Amino acid sequence: MMIFYWSALIIVSLAFVALLYRLIKGPTIADRVVALDALGVSLVSIVALLSMILKTEFFFEIILLLSILSFIGTAAFAKFIERGVIFDRGNNR
Repeated sequence: MMIFYWSALIIVSLAFVALLYRLIKGPTIADRVVALDALGVSLVSIVALLSMILKTEFFFEIILLLSILSFIGTAAFAKFIERGVIFDRGNNR
C-alpha cells in the first residue's frame, strides 16, 4: 500500500508543478484562477498523502485550513473577474 501512496504523491507533485507553470504563464486571468483553484486541491492532496504515509492525524487541521483558504481565494477571484473589485464599499442604500 505504501508504494501506491508514494506513487500518488509523485504524480500529484508533478501536477502541482504543471499547475504552477499554468498559474505563471496562463494566457488569460480565467486560466490563472482555475490553476489557482487546482493548486489548492493538489496541495490538500499532497498534505493528505503525507499524512497517510507518516500515519499521523496531525495534518487534518492543516488540510481543513488549506481547503477553506482555497475556497475563499477562488470566490474572491471570481468576484474580481465579474465586477472588477473584491470589496464594494459604495453607499447603495
